[in-house]
Amino acid sequence: MDQQGETQGVIGILDSGVGGLTVVKEMFRQLPKEGVVYFGDTMRCPYGPRPPREVRMFTTEIVHFLSRYPLKALVIACNTATAVALQEIREQFAIPVLGVITPGARAAIKVSQGGRIGVIGTQGTVQSGAYERALKQIDPTLTVVSHACPTLVPLVESGGGDTELSREIVRHALAPLKGQGLDTLILGCTHYPLIAPLIAREMGEEVTLISSAEETARELSTILYHKRLLVENNQHDSYFFTSGEPASFQMIAEDWLGRSVQVEQEKTPSLPASLIR
Repeated sequence: MDQQGETQGVIGILDSGVGGLTVVKEMFRQLPKEGVVYFGDTMRCPYGPRPPREVRMFTTEIVHFLSRYPLKALVIACNTATAVALQEIREQFAIPVLGVITPGARAAIKVSQGGRIGVIGTQGTVQSGAYERALKQIDPTLTVVSHACPTLVPLVESGGGDTELSREIVRHALAPLKGQGLDTLILGCTHYPLIAPLIAREMGEEVTLISSAEETARELSTILYHKRLLVENNQHDSYFFTSGEPASFQMIAEDWLGRSVQVEQEKTPSLPASLIR
């Protein structure tokens, strides 16, 4: 699939739910004039326990929905989808397509002092080994400890705040990482930064938390600059869609982004069998 990128185009961002809003927030900070069209697939969240083929199908469905807009770049702001579908989506589009795993790995290596890096993510992300490959491709001497935390995405999607129940869920999820001597922890799911204070409290101040959002936005900014696709004049509008219930999505989005947003419900269309691999 070919799509013409222009300075007047928008940036497509997709996630399994509200997690990709962490990338949107960082993009609004670094690229304040750019417009975003976001799709959060909350109806089918989480992606982590799903088979890779199903995640690829869902990702392709959402990308085809987003391509109704004049996209100049696309960010797969879901670690599970990045791990299993990034290359396939890149093959379909002529525009820049970014994932969040490589930027997160680079950011972790920059700050790690002892070379002992932890990764928390969904079952799908951890089982794919994508973070370990990305980290060791840059520095083969690293020690990488990966751990799946399947309870954290539902906690974020439910709007869980700093409550005793939330703290207990986080405490139980992170228990296997305690005592591992980690100096850096990659939040290998874009949902996790929304509960970063709870994670930081549990891991302790000696462990630096890494979100890929900042590095992903920085990489996108560099790409758009070199391709001369950055908006130079008026700020562009942004659009938010969810496959689930829009009111709860809007509440979380406005709280996290610190601005008013309009959210529309959009059921993802089925794809022809020829497009499903």
